[in-house]
Amino acid sequence: MNRMISSVFTASALIFGVFLPREKAVAETAKDLVGTWTLVSITREQDGKKTDYFGPNPQGQLIFAPNGRFATIFLRSDVPKFASGNRETGTPEENKAAVQGGLAYFGTYSVSEVDKIITYHIEGSTFPNWRGVDQKRLFILSGDELTTTNPTPSTGSGSAYSVWKRVK
Repeated sequence: MNRMISSVFTASALIFGVFLPREKAVAETAKDLVGTWTLVSITREQDGKKTDYFGPNPQGQLIFAPNGRFATIFLRSDVPKFASGNRETGTPEENKAAVQGGLAYFGTYSVSEVDKIITYHIEGSTFPNWRGVDQKRLFILSGDELTTTNPTPSTGSGSAYSVWKRVK
């Protein structure tokens, strides 16, 4: 009988001491991401060379909602305005600059505290190839700074590194 009670206590200790704290840690990390973040920098590294992915002064915003939804946008700050003032009548050059100068996507997200990975379940994107796919980002959260690594950027090669600052 003592052996059975000991087994129950051991199992309980494992359940409450190992599994629940891990789940709690995941919840705390996801909770820590919730809010609005502004883009500080985004670089792309390929073949050992780093470049400003969206120009020297990129703009962007990343929003993590507490209900598990997210939205993000990246913009070059130097994309010229359309001469016509109408986005539907842009020239081929203006349209190319606008498409290459921005990226936006949204959907739901999940967080793995153990692996330090945010998984974006993308529902919609200005890059059509990302619609309906999952994208993983390695992340480091340090106070009000979030750094993410995208090993599969929309350019198809290299890695993208984004630094975000929490909006207060």
